[in-house]
Amino acid sequence: MSIAAIGKTLWVLGIIAWYLIRRPHERRARRVEVVSHRRSPSERIGLAAALLGLAIVPGFYVATGIPDSADHVARPWAVVIGTVAFLAAMWVFRRTHKALGRNWSITLEIRDRHELISSGPYAFVRHPMYTSFLLMAIGQAFLLPNWVAGLAGLAGFAVLFFLRVDEEERMMLETFGPQYRAYMEKTKRIIPYIY
Repeated sequence: MSIAAIGKTLWVLGIIAWYLIRRPHERRARRVEVVSHRRSPSERIGLAAALLGLAIVPGFYVATGIPDSADHVARPWAVVIGTVAFLAAMWVFRRTHKALGRNWSITLEIRDRHELISSGPYAFVRHPMYTSFLLMAIGQAFLLPNWVAGLAGLAGFAVLFFLRVDEEERMMLETFGPQYRAYMEKTKRIIPYIY
C-alpha cells in the first residue's frame, strides 16, 4: 500500500470515528428541550462550509482522486503528523461531548436546565469543539496529499469559526452573565494559553 493510500485510509477511519463519537450525543440531544436558539443564515453557512471542507471535498477526493492535478508527493512524516493530529482531534472531540452531556447541540442553542461547563477540556479553552475541528483540519492537510482536498478542511473550519464564535459567546454572556465573563477571563478561545 502506498503512503498516499495509507493517508487516505487513515482519514476515512478518522471520519468514521468522528461519526461514532457524535451519533449517540446527537440522538440524546433530541430528547432535551431547546429553550432558546441563535439559528441564522450565517450559522448555516458556517456549518455548510465545515461540512464541505472537512467531509465532502476530501471524501470526493478520496473516492475519485479528483482533482488529481493538485496532488503532491505523500511523505511518511506527513502521514505521521496527520495521524497524531487526527487522534488528538478525536480525543478532544470525545472529551468535549462527554463534558457537555445534555447541553450539547450542533447549533447555537440553550437547552432546558443548561449549565455552564468549565471542567474537562473546558478548563483549558472555551470552545474545545472548535479546537477538535482545527486539529481535524490540520490532520486532513497532512494525511491527504492534495492541495485542494487537504487544505479544504482549514478553509471550512475558518469559515465556521469566524461566522459563529462571536455569536456563540454573546449567547453565553446573555445566558450566564458575570459567570461567563469570569470564565472568559480565565480561558482562551481554542488554543490553551495562546488564543
